[in-house]
Amino acid sequence: MGADRDPIEELEHRTGEALLGEGQERIDKQHQAGKMTARERLAILMDEGSFTELDRFVTHRCADFGMAERKVPGDGVVTGFGRINGRLTFAFSQDFTVFGGSLGEAYAAKVCKIMDQAHKNGAPCIGLNDSGGARIQEGVESLAGYADIFLRNVLVSGVIPQISAIMGPCAGGAVYSPAMTDFILMVKGTSSLFVTGPDVIRAVTHEEVTKEELGGAVTHTTTSGVAHFATDTEEETLLLIRELLGYLPQNNLEDPPLGPTDDDPLRLAKELDGIVPLNANQPYDMRDVIRPILDHGVLLEVQEHYAANMVVGFGRIGGRSVGLVANQPAVLAGVLDINASVKAARFVRFCDAFNIPLITFVDVPGFLPGVDQEYGGIIRQGAKLLYAFCEATVPKITIITRKAYGGAYDVMSSKHIRGDMNFAFPWAEIAVMGPEGAVNIIFRKELAAAADPEAERARLVQEYRERFANPYSAAGRGYIDEVIVPSRTRQKIFTALEMLRDKRDTNPPKKHGNIPL
Repeated sequence: MGADRDPIEELEHRTGEALLGEGQERIDKQHQAGKMTARERLAILMDEGSFTELDRFVTHRCADFGMAERKVPGDGVVTGFGRINGRLTFAFSQDFTVFGGSLGEAYAAKVCKIMDQAHKNGAPCIGLNDSGGARIQEGVESLAGYADIFLRNVLVSGVIPQISAIMGPCAGGAVYSPAMTDFILMVKGTSSLFVTGPDVIRAVTHEEVTKEELGGAVTHTTTSGVAHFATDTEEETLLLIRELLGYLPQNNLEDPPLGPTDDDPLRLAKELDGIVPLNANQPYDMRDVIRPILDHGVLLEVQEHYAANMVVGFGRIGGRSVGLVANQPAVLAGVLDINASVKAARFVRFCDAFNIPLITFVDVPGFLPGVDQEYGGIIRQGAKLLYAFCEATVPKITIITRKAYGGAYDVMSSKHIRGDMNFAFPWAEIAVMGPEGAVNIIFRKELAAAADPEAERARLVQEYRERFANPYSAAGRGYIDEVIVPSRTRQKIFTALEMLRDKRDTNPPKKHGNIPL
């Protein structure tokens, strides 16, 4: 403490040093790279003036490689708590301007403290990642710090929402903390996420790839499926986190927040009566069915550009948060493949963990055939979605809009796997397979012996369609609760949600199931 300063002046002086980090030059360089500082990001993320920083004066305890002379208050990460839309939220924001945001022992302890507080207080934890990785000077203590964080990611998984925003580099072992959180957001052009970088890949495999191609936002939201959202700017990312949290409860013991709405939950959606083509081979955009049934037509789609034959996302009906899962006939005819199954399975399990009702729209011709799919484990991967729907105990409402064929009918939240309310449009086709394929198998000999095989096939297809390719056979067995006029879909879902408000369902006691990973 300076001899000529009183205690309050000393505090202000030390606070100023902490806010400056390793100096204005580093801050300017961060801005020149098109990135905000750690505290600037938190100012946008949190409600204005609500953020309380903790451990501002923590420093590392490393004396090797000249580090004893390089101690910076805060040690490269800003941690604390605040409010998002008035609700308690914890966050850590990595500071690339201090030691390149590299993680050491004291740094990790700060992050762990915040995660523990979030757990104890039942509030979401947000990680803003912008780091050069492990602090090499601290050796195994840095690696231990990562493992301490990983353990907490796992222990609070399904207890509190965890969201990761990649705001700069995130490489090596550092990637596994975001990977175990619920949602990952990335910024196009400035964020990257990979286990090994382009230089290592070039040296080991001789493959040439840029940082953006290897681990950029577009790659991870279209090709790998690692990330859930990609935005053009950091500000968009931070505001999107705020929007996303609006659909989620604080923890697994609470229901999602009930938002105010002036959109009549019982209104008709007349446009739905003509939106689904009666020709089973004609595509349409399932989002055109989903949006009219949601409050003000607002759908927050998750992983929009990955496995686009499956649509998942959040919306509200009568102000109540719901999770949407839907086949997308506009892409690959809405078929279930490996990527779509895993994408939907993870989303279903998230919604179930956090008490968010599931609304499933079905138009599925089956599972995608092919050698690549079989070699890639479509049996095991498709079973993940089946497992997720079977395991889920939240309210489950299913609407079959057109096709529901084969095992895919079972998988898509059917009555047989504890669907609570199962509806179908009047032209829905529920069968083992399409009429043409069924006729070719059942009547193979008759067709071969027919004088006019094509005419006979057409007659048999029409007969099969009338008998089986409709919702009434399933409805006659109670597998479909009601065949509905499409324009009344919003009404039916809302009244079902009201009926299911106090639903209680349980799974057999166990340590945990063995999902086919």
